[in-house]
Amino acid sequence: MQAVEISSFGAPDVLRLGARPVPVPGVGELLIRVGASGINRPDVLQRMGHYAPPPGTSDLPGLEVAGVVEAGDAAAMAQAGLAIGDRVCALVAGGGYAQWCVAPVEQCLPVPAGFSDIEAASLPETFFTVWSNVFDRGRLQAGETLLVQGGTSGIGVTAIQLARAFGATVIATAGSDEKCRACLELGAHHAINYKSQDFVAEAKRITDGKGVDVVLDMVAGGYVAREVECLAEDGRIVIIAVQGGVKSEVNAGLVLRRRLTITGSTLRPRSVAFKGAIARALRERVWPLLAAGTVRPVIHSTFAAADAAQAHALMESNQHIGKIVLTW
Repeated sequence: MQAVEISSFGAPDVLRLGARPVPVPGVGELLIRVGASGINRPDVLQRMGHYAPPPGTSDLPGLEVAGVVEAGDAAAMAQAGLAIGDRVCALVAGGGYAQWCVAPVEQCLPVPAGFSDIEAASLPETFFTVWSNVFDRGRLQAGETLLVQGGTSGIGVTAIQLARAFGATVIATAGSDEKCRACLELGAHHAINYKSQDFVAEAKRITDGKGVDVVLDMVAGGYVAREVECLAEDGRIVIIAVQGGVKSEVNAGLVLRRRLTITGSTLRPRSVAFKGAIARALRERVWPLLAAGTVRPVIHSTFAAADAAQAHALMESNQHIGKIVLTW
């Protein structure tokens, strides 16, 4: 099969189209003939040598795919209500940039009715991440306010839509007026241009001084201290990436007085059972919203697999709104 390989760590042009054996599914797994592969920030970090795959995982990049089930553990598939020939999308720990990919059955979901492979491949990584961090770890409830840092990223467009669908008020930050307009069109109630506005002051103004209940933070670094300042009592910050650095200095007095929580997580190394539980929650709570069109995938660009380097260069430019997807 063809696969996108990392020839050496470095810039986007280290990505090469190579040949690999078709993987063989094991117990609890199935084999997908891939139609499309989603691109995510962790793929970029892996290409640069900053994010090694978990032990025992394919060295190929790629955390989400969509396609057709070609083989697999019959008992596990039957238990999950899946069969050979079904169209599925899947979250994987690696190996997604390839024409065939093995995935744990528990981490597979049916392609929503009417969705293309491109649309379906854009779902798993962001939807699993947002559900796990905003709703499970961040405990966002209807009537609360969510601040999304980076509202036009793949994670951001998903967080905006899901939070709004479940009854939260959504404030999103973005780096241009155009991106702020896109956030509003996606359902954010308010959008803050962080290059021309102070998001702390704006968040306090929007909430009449109360502050926000949950912050979804993909920046970390110096942002954490500022986010602590704009949290409401019993507020929660959930860190899912550290694009702004790993060190923060926060006002511990505010944390104490307002009973704040600062937490975070990475999804890739978690167990199949953990991810399977998220998949079941998504199938029950979110997949109906996708089928109804209440929540929708946002695709910025597609690239042929041979042009994966161009796709990574676009992601690093931060000029995209929504997802970037490879096609096979």
